[in-house]
Amino acid sequence: MKVYKAYAKVNIFLKITGLRDNYHEIISRFMRVDSLYDELSFIPKDELGGKSQNFCINGDFTCEVEQNTIYKAYFALKKATQSEALEQLMHTYGVSVKKSIPAFAGLGGGSSDAATYLKMCNEVLHLGLSTNELALVGLQVGADVPFFIYGYASANVSGIGEVVEEFKEETLDIEVFTPDVKISTPKVYQTYREDFYAPIDGFERERLKQTSSKKILETMDVKEANDLFAPALQEYKELKNYYKQGWHFSGSGSSFFRVIES
Repeated sequence: MKVYKAYAKVNIFLKITGLRDNYHEIISRFMRVDSLYDELSFIPKDELGGKSQNFCINGDFTCEVEQNTIYKAYFALKKATQSEALEQLMHTYGVSVKKSIPAFAGLGGGSSDAATYLKMCNEVLHLGLSTNELALVGLQVGADVPFFIYGYASANVSGIGEVVEEFKEETLDIEVFTPDVKISTPKVYQTYREDFYAPIDGFERERLKQTSSKKILETMDVKEANDLFAPALQEYKELKNYYKQGWHFSGSGSSFFRVIES
């Protein structure tokens, strides 16, 4: 069976621009990390020992199947397409996931897995959904999923994650370090809202959107580049034991990253 790669991402910068209901609106530069990815494939259920299960995922996951983003993506796709072929596929096959992207790490592993699964189904079953249509399905699963659906190496992501605009630039060779700190994204956002809320204005947003990732990493320190670093540090004080000068922080953490100079 064909193996599909679900790549990780880092946030070169992540700034809050305002609020929309219970969500924070952002502007962020997402960059794909080509050296870090999960591997997904369809495997016959009898090979996975999962005949009795309606939906079978095989992989090193800490959550229940019902909480898995791939499982949620299946239901979102089923609702959007009403496809009997999709039901038949998941009756016969399970999803095998070789995990390399750490969970709770700000690297988008769950979102990337969901996006990759949606693209696999679209390809294998010839569902004929456009990239935009798939991204809308993905948004039902999580705010970061559309970025991975589009598959850009670098993009400006805004709104609550649904606006993805390709940013053409040289891709950077990125080294990632993930400490053993499990971070709750909702908790970090809540702390930001309560103690650090200071959205940037439209001028700063446009400036950041047009600045190369290389320049941002050279000119902004970890706190300037990522609005979630200070609240994450406040909630998870052990993070300061892992921070090193010159490294940046991805998403709500706990991963740090830097550019490997060639």
